[in-house]
Amino acid sequence: MQPISKIRRATASDADDVAACVQAAYRMHLTRMRRPPGPMLRNYAQVIAAHQVWLSLIQDRIVGVLVLMERDDHLLLDNIAVHPVHRGQGLCGELLALADTEAARQGFSELRLYTHVTMAENVALYQAKDWVITGQGVENGYERIFMTKRLAS
Repeated sequence: MQPISKIRRATASDADDVAACVQAAYRMHLTRMRRPPGPMLRNYAQVIAAHQVWLSLIQDRIVGVLVLMERDDHLLLDNIAVHPVHRGQGLCGELLALADTEAARQGFSELRLYTHVTMAENVALYQAKDWVITGQGVENGYERIFMTKRLAS
């Protein structure tokens, strides 16, 4: 049976638990990359203060994180992380749907994201959710795949 999750915005008091969830979610990628993924290096108190951070909770525990950043002409999906204990339960899909809803609600017609080239499973997941690869290159020292999703108007 799938656990029931609820979603809410993060507050300053969530920063340590957000960081712990992100660390757990990205730990599996450490063996694939020359250095830790960018989301593992962030100060989540600062991220929560400056950007839109959404949480997926099960029994009041943070099990998923979505970070959205406003840009001039799109909403950047900067980070999506699901605790490994809760993978495969549809939480990532819920958070991706929330990103779509928030982008449309805020008047954006496009979402963008990037992921590391070694994270092929992420690319496949995003493509299954109507994201399109728009490029590949090195940014901030990371080899990235860039993707976009146009929202229906």
